[in-house]
Amino acid sequence: MSHILSIDQGTTSTRAILFDRGMRVVAIAQQEFTQHYPQAGWVEHDPEEIWRTTVAVCRGALDKAGLSAADLAGIGITNQRETTVVWDRATGKAIHNAIVWQDRRTARLCETLRREGHEAQITARTGLLLDPYFSGTKVRWIFDNVPDARERAGRGELAFGTIDSFLIWRLTGGKVHATDATNAARTLLFDIHSGAWSEEICGLLDVPMSLLPEVRNCSADFGTTDPALLGGAVPILGVAGDQQAATIGQACFAPGMMKSTYGTGCFALLNTGETPVASKNRMLTTVAYQLDGKRTYALEGSIFVAGAAVQWLRDGLGIIDSAAQSGELAQQADPAQDVILVPAFTGLGAPYWNPDCRGAMFGLTRNSGPAEFARAALESVGFQTRDLLGAMQADWSGGAEVVLRVDGGMSASDWTMQRLSDLLGAPVDRPVMQETTALGAAWLAGMKAGVYPDMDGFAQTWALDRRFTPGMGAGEREARYARWQRAVQAAMAF
Repeated sequence: MSHILSIDQGTTSTRAILFDRGMRVVAIAQQEFTQHYPQAGWVEHDPEEIWRTTVAVCRGALDKAGLSAADLAGIGITNQRETTVVWDRATGKAIHNAIVWQDRRTARLCETLRREGHEAQITARTGLLLDPYFSGTKVRWIFDNVPDARERAGRGELAFGTIDSFLIWRLTGGKVHATDATNAARTLLFDIHSGAWSEEICGLLDVPMSLLPEVRNCSADFGTTDPALLGGAVPILGVAGDQQAATIGQACFAPGMMKSTYGTGCFALLNTGETPVASKNRMLTTVAYQLDGKRTYALEGSIFVAGAAVQWLRDGLGIIDSAAQSGELAQQADPAQDVILVPAFTGLGAPYWNPDCRGAMFGLTRNSGPAEFARAALESVGFQTRDLLGAMQADWSGGAEVVLRVDGGMSASDWTMQRLSDLLGAPVDRPVMQETTALGAAWLAGMKAGVYPDMDGFAQTWALDRRFTPGMGAGEREARYARWQRAVQAAMAF
C-alpha cells in the first residue's frame, strides 16, 4: 500500500495518475468528454459521462501499472472548480447537466444582485465578486428552471456539490456528502473567515442549506470507495480544487510565493498566509488550503482564455495542427508588426470582470498572417498575467519580489515562457514535475496516509527545470503593455 491514485477531473478531460512512494509518476490514463453548448455563452457537462470517464481512467491507470486496489494507500481528488451539480440523493442522478465554471447564463442575475447593492456584503463574506463564474447563482438557476427542484430540495431529496462532492458521493456509494474548504470557497456560499456555510448568503440566493456538503480539511477522511469499483475499498484522503492543488503541488507554502497554471484558462494564486487580504483591485480572496483546521489564504486572479486561445488557432482558424506548433509559428512573426489579441471569447476575467466583452484583434495590416496571429495569442497570456501580477502586488505589501512558478500545458513552450518573463519583467520558474495539480492532490492523500513527507519535507522535493529571465528592454515592455491596455479598453467599449 505504497501508491497513491490521483484523480484529476478537469474541464475537458478526466485523468488518473498513479504516484509511487517517491512521488514519481507510474502510470497515466486520460479520457476526454463532451462539451455541450446549449446556447451562446452556456457550457454544460453530462455528470454521467464525467462519472464514467472517472471510473474508466482509474481502472486504466491501475491496469497500466499492473497494480490493484490493494496497492493503494489512498486516493486524492482534484477537480475543475465552480462547476455545479445538483443530484437526487436516492438515485445519485443529476437533475440537470452540470453547469460549467465558464458558463455565463447567470450574468443578468448577478447584475440584478449588484444593482440591489449586495456585492459588498457577498465579497466581505466570501472573498468573491458577483460573477456567473461561481456556483451559487448556478444553483439558483437550476431551482428557477428545473420543475419541482426547489420543492424537492425543501423535502431534503436533493444534494448540491462541485465535481469533487459528486465524485465522492458516487465513489462511496452515496455514503459521504462532503467537500473541502478550497472548493467550498468557490461557491459564493461559504464564509471564508468563519470556515462555515453562510446562512445569510444562502438566504439571499434562495439556496437551502440542507443541500450543502460537509466542509472538511484538504487532507482528511472522505470515506472509502465502493469495493466493486476498483476491486477493493480504498480510502479517499485528499481533496482540493485544481488551482489550489497546483499551488500545493508547486510547494507555494510561504507568504509571497505565487504560481500560475496555464491550461484552458490561466489562474494565478499568491499565498498571503493566515490572514485574508481584501483586494482593492478586483482580485479574489480565497482559501489556498486548509490543514488541521487552519486556513491559509491567497489572492487569486482568473483569466478565462489562455490555452483556449491556442485551441482557437488550431480549431477555429486552422493555422496550426497542434498546440506545440504555436511557439514555433510565433517566432516567425514580423517584429515590426504590433498585432494584439484581446481573447475575450467568454468575457474578461480579473481584474476586469466583464462578462459581456468579446474578443477583438488590433493592429492588423495587409501583411498580418498566421505567424502574427500566433504571437498575438501567446502574448495575450503574458499581458493578462501582468494584469494579475500588478493587481496582486498593489494589494499585498509582502515586500520581496515575486518569482512566478508556472505549470500547465502552455508552460512546456520555451518561447511562451520566455515571452511571459519578458512581458512581466520578472523571473519565471518552471519545475521538473509538470503534473503539479495531480501531485498536489496526491500529496494531500499521501501525507494523510503516512507515506509522504510533511509540508517541509515535501517543499524540499520541488526541483527547478528552467528559470526564464527577462530579455526585453523596459522601454519596449512598457510600450507594449500600454498598447495592450488600450486594446482592452477598446474591446470593452465595443
